[in-house]
Amino acid sequence: MSCEFYIMLLLLITTTPYMFLFLMKRGQARRQVRPPGPKQLPLIGNLHQVGDSPHKSLARLSNEYGPLMFLQLGWVPTIVISSADVARDIFQNHDLVFSGRPELYTAKKLSYGGNNISFTTYNEYWRELRKIAIMELLCSKMVQSFYTVRNQEVDLMTKFIARSSSEPINLSSLTLVLANNIVCRAIFGKKFDNAAGFDELMRQVQGLLGKTSIADFFPCMEWLNKFNGRNASMDKYFGELDKIIDQEIQDHLHPERSKPENEDLIDVLLRIQKDSSAAICLTSEHIKAVPIDIFIAGTDTSSATLVWTMAELIRNPSVMRKAQDEIRQIVKGKEMVEEDQLPKLIYLKSVLKEALRLHPPAPLVPRETIQDCTVGGYKIPAKTRVIINIKSIGTDPKHWENPLEFRPERFLNSSIDLRGPNFEMVPFGVGRRGCPGMNFAIPLLELALANLLYRFDWKLPPGMTSEDLDMEEALGLTMHKKTPLCLAATPAII
Repeated sequence: MSCEFYIMLLLLITTTPYMFLFLMKRGQARRQVRPPGPKQLPLIGNLHQVGDSPHKSLARLSNEYGPLMFLQLGWVPTIVISSADVARDIFQNHDLVFSGRPELYTAKKLSYGGNNISFTTYNEYWRELRKIAIMELLCSKMVQSFYTVRNQEVDLMTKFIARSSSEPINLSSLTLVLANNIVCRAIFGKKFDNAAGFDELMRQVQGLLGKTSIADFFPCMEWLNKFNGRNASMDKYFGELDKIIDQEIQDHLHPERSKPENEDLIDVLLRIQKDSSAAICLTSEHIKAVPIDIFIAGTDTSSATLVWTMAELIRNPSVMRKAQDEIRQIVKGKEMVEEDQLPKLIYLKSVLKEALRLHPPAPLVPRETIQDCTVGGYKIPAKTRVIINIKSIGTDPKHWENPLEFRPERFLNSSIDLRGPNFEMVPFGVGRRGCPGMNFAIPLLELALANLLYRFDWKLPPGMTSEDLDMEEALGLTMHKKTPLCLAATPAII
């Protein structure tokens, strides 16, 4: 008999007791008052209804069953939040209860067992790590100290575009290089000599994080990852990444290393580790996990946002012209847009908000309840997985007129701020688990976008029209444009 037969036989033997347990628990759950949701199949529940574009599938189901919906994903009870009103009710009244994070198989490995900020559940260590991130790593003073880094890298990007303007520019690739370089210099104080190799390594790591594991829905089947290649891939790429981060830490600790003018993030973590008065003792795993966390959260998302924004602008040339007119009027005569000019670019900020509303970099955000609670009369037990559909919230027709239309003017007389507090759009998350890197990301995005529009006029490559532009989304941890965005750039007369 084939090897596959024995694997399936073993799978059947292993899962049969759990199947009976699952059916017993489901019977008990049905006696509770829980949110509405679609009917379930035996064993897999509603997994078959999630599909290849989960945020779209969940939005369609929520249109039928309501903005607070129950799904059984494998053996994991799950609720889905799909409207601003439900999000407001939950995170104003039950924020603490909904502040947990599910233990996902790949994330646990790549966070050194849950020693970072993004993937750790709510506990004392997470609270202290987040406090370190907000007050030390990503505070206003620290973000401002990277002003020169952002300026230099944006300038290098635009000079590369100017030299290459005879050919279409791959903005998907170029903006990722920009984000990687800025974040690398912020974390390590330098760019890597083998930047292409490191970028490819991080692409593989982010790809692994974006793929769900069978263990995320059937915890007892974790052993299958030994046979499907997932464990081998995780060990390979995590091992390579661990060596790089470890070497960087050793270089920072070298006694002959000259003291930098400004601390990078590794410097800050090492300083806190030596502080005997610190609330928690940072281990070597923390010092390696937190930079990886910041890199993953800050590079892919920034690149994706810039690409979606430029794609929307190329499809809406009147909006692009309006943004360029504003920038060129305010910055007129200077070589590049400087950060101190960004507060004056009101329409540019509206363009960025509209792009983030329509294309949030993480369309689905996972949480987990840490206690039993009641929401809207429904019983939500502890350890229930929670999915916040950020995309659905930002396109809720109850709060947005013509929600799928790209129209930055809707923000010109609006009090909605990317930094909150509001629930009509939450591209950086919501509540106490909102993204602590928002203050790092916004200056990067605004500066890069402003200079792309100030220094160049943009068109589609010859022979293409806006109708030909593919706006399909790619499945992954970050919502990228599926096909690279390639545009023709002409240096502007400024």
